[in-house]
Amino acid sequence: MKKISVLSFLCLFLGFHSQRVSSQEHASTPPRGWNSYDSFCWTISEEEYLASADVIAKQLLPHGYEYAVVDYLWYRRKVPGAYVDSLGFDVIDKWGRPIPDPGRWPSSKGGNGFTEVASKVHQMGLKFGIHLMRGISTQAVNANTPIFDVTTGTAYKESGRIWTAKDIAITARRCAWMQNGFMSVNTTLGAGKAFLKSLYVQYDEWGVDFVKNDCVFGEDIDVGEINVVSEVLKQFDHPVVYSLSPGTQVTPALAKGLTGIVNMYRITGDDWDTWGDVAAHFDVTRDFAAANLIGTNGLLGKSWPDLDMLPLGWLTDPGSNDGPHRQTKLTLDEQRTQMTLWSIAKSPLMFGGDVRKLDAATTSLLTNPTLLEINSFSSNNKEFPLISGTSSKGDIENDDLVNSWQSRRQLKSLHTSDSQVLHLTSCADEKAIGWSTKALDQDLEHICWKEHSRKKYQTPFCLNKRESLLAVEEDIMYKQQYQGKVNLLASDKEDMCLHGSPKRKLTSKELKRGFYSPCGWDANQMWELNPNGTLSNSYSGLCATVNSVKGKTNSVGVRAWIATGRTGEIYVAFFNLNSAKTTITAQKSDLAKALPGSRVSAGPCKATEVWSGQDLGIIDQAISFGVETHGTALFVLHCG
Repeated sequence: MKKISVLSFLCLFLGFHSQRVSSQEHASTPPRGWNSYDSFCWTISEEEYLASADVIAKQLLPHGYEYAVVDYLWYRRKVPGAYVDSLGFDVIDKWGRPIPDPGRWPSSKGGNGFTEVASKVHQMGLKFGIHLMRGISTQAVNANTPIFDVTTGTAYKESGRIWTAKDIAITARRCAWMQNGFMSVNTTLGAGKAFLKSLYVQYDEWGVDFVKNDCVFGEDIDVGEINVVSEVLKQFDHPVVYSLSPGTQVTPALAKGLTGIVNMYRITGDDWDTWGDVAAHFDVTRDFAAANLIGTNGLLGKSWPDLDMLPLGWLTDPGSNDGPHRQTKLTLDEQRTQMTLWSIAKSPLMFGGDVRKLDAATTSLLTNPTLLEINSFSSNNKEFPLISGTSSKGDIENDDLVNSWQSRRQLKSLHTSDSQVLHLTSCADEKAIGWSTKALDQDLEHICWKEHSRKKYQTPFCLNKRESLLAVEEDIMYKQQYQGKVNLLASDKEDMCLHGSPKRKLTSKELKRGFYSPCGWDANQMWELNPNGTLSNSYSGLCATVNSVKGKTNSVGVRAWIATGRTGEIYVAFFNLNSAKTTITAQKSDLAKALPGSRVSAGPCKATEVWSGQDLGIIDQAISFGVETHGTALFVLHCG
């Protein structure tokens, strides 16, 4: 009996070990796991986290959910006055590095960090992940802590002196939506690189397998930090999944330069439990698939566009100091739509609800074997626009303004007026070219966007130009860096300057327009008009473009996605974005054209629908199916 027991233990250990290695082989499939943010915001404790990890290991790990990630502010003391953007409540070591709050994470006392927690998580067969904000904390800068040099084990020295937090901090580049929290470090300095390296070497020593690096992507992009961190992670003995956030206004053009040095990256704002947030993912997901960015080469392996966490089950609220206290607001049909789109778009699947209250309905969604098979192993994943949708006129609500439509190209919108919206994109994107100056008099100039539309009489988008406040300060370390930069002011609000990135976190459904705030010492408010007609922002390094959009939008219509399975099966997903049940139809001949070489052209197809369990029999000409409001239908076709 003892020999059998030892043999069983050995098999179990090797099973866990091989599972850990396979999932750590550089994100060869979209990572899958759980993140604490949607259910706890920043307040989770060690006891709550380990209880959650235990449930994940028992109920979700068998289905591939292997990462258990502690989201942000694990170093913040949970005391009166502390909240998501408070100052002075963080626990840092003598080198200015965040360490777990011992009040919430008692095993971290004595300099242990997350070592004990990570060890327990690994013993469960899971991977341990943490969240980290950009750069360095305001608290460390205020304390002017020395920089730790991992190569010498002492303070970083260069040019005959010890370097400190104030030497590397770029105070003008504070995280736009967490002004009191964190700011960029100067990665052109050896000391700046040394600080970032000291962070991630410490995490590696703790046993971290996954890092979510926040306020470094989208309109908060910090290319310098991403490059430095990626190089550091390459040096570790075991691979660490590197994830970027947030994804506000991310485009394929913006992402392409970085996909090769990360493993997953957000492509939308925060996703919460509203239909608007779910629906907002269809266009951007389509664009990334069309750009062939699903599963491209990444950091020591693959990289994946990330649609954000799944806000299902028991949740908290954005920015809350409270833990989970309410059910998701999404209907069952909307939850199925989200899971189906996330899966067929091959997004990482990170559940955000409280796993301690995991109910049967949520479990069945998260563990649906067909969805997980599609998510991990399907190929040729893309939107399929050649569909039609019909509904009786009486079933359509007035604000849908639609009776029948053909494909996504005829999506209808309720609108009140056109408006111009400022977006940021890569400066290499040709859509960013179109800015020029216009002199009003000898003392005042405008910077205007040349409208690329047929609307000849539309008022051009112009802003008043003046010398940047940063450039006129005499005691700024980086004054030379910001010479030539200007502030842009609304003509009717001369004390309000345009800032490039939003100063609060946007959700997926929120349309970002121009933001103004009191002019001050902020790189987010500094712009440079380049000779090629681009207008670059000093905070993100991105360039501005202006798009005309509707004043009020309400997307409706029908969508579809297709993919091929690893044994030749064809997956077809219908999505109904309307507020009425709709019959969606796809012709088999169009599917064959969209998937050349697949079995769909080899003869009749036998079809089943996953969510209803219906056997549709033989499909000769077309698939036609009634889809509920905001719902989905998922078909598996076995052809030939």
